[in-house]
Amino acid sequence: MRYRILGPTQALRDDGTPVAVGGARLRALLTALALRPGRTVTTGVLTDEVWAGEPPADASGALQALVGRLRRALGHGAIASADGGYRLRADPEAVDLYRFERLAREGTRALDTGDPGKAAELLGEALELWHGPALAGLPDRTARAAHWETRRLAARRARLGALLALGRPEEALPELAALCDDHPIDEQLQCLRLRALRDTGRTAQALAEYDAIRRDLAARLGTDPSPELRALHAELLAPPADVRDRREPAHAAAGTTPEETPRRATAPGRATDADPHA
Repeated sequence: MRYRILGPTQALRDDGTPVAVGGARLRALLTALALRPGRTVTTGVLTDEVWAGEPPADASGALQALVGRLRRALGHGAIASADGGYRLRADPEAVDLYRFERLAREGTRALDTGDPGKAAELLGEALELWHGPALAGLPDRTARAAHWETRRLAARRARLGALLALGRPEEALPELAALCDDHPIDEQLQCLRLRALRDTGRTAQALAEYDAIRRDLAARLGTDPSPELRALHAELLAPPADVRDRREPAHAAAGTTPEETPRRATAPGRATDADPHA
């Protein structure tokens, strides 16, 4: 059995077909157990998470009844009773949240060690596990889900960086634009978007966007852009190498000094307009 809690809570058989887990309380119980696969969760914690701090009068009996219903849905061997609580019999790898965590960690490590191809593959696989908001089955999910949403954003950022490293800025740009709209003061995302604009030949647009970012940071936070953003801005202002080459004086391109150039321009034995003996 596999479990999804990155989005609507689901239990899937080995062949991928879903198990019917009906009712909000039942899905909340499965989410609370799947958050801690293979570990005993006390009845107190389960009661708090299933009823969001407002348990029924007979909380112990209500929880026992829910566990019985979940066992009938998943199979009686799926949930073990333990001293003071219950345990979902599953490895962390059977829960999408922990599979995501492993893949995202391995993908980020691959990017840091100079393998963007492997990074893009692993991070893409990790992000495909998401089917909606994290821990959607819990009635009070805000604080705990925020941690996983932050991890998801970090994985998306790393994958987009891998795409740029692979020379695929056109593929990365639409997602970067949308993410920067949602997270306007995330300077790492803004750096990636400016790089993508530059790498797709839109340097003028990148410069205009930098000015907008600078003004927005000043208005929202009263701060200047980060050193990384400022360094990228300096790169954007520098002319491309081919333009610099065209700007070099002729003597530099010929490998001569300014003093040598006039002498070499007049070959020995040839007259010039300034030669009085011509």
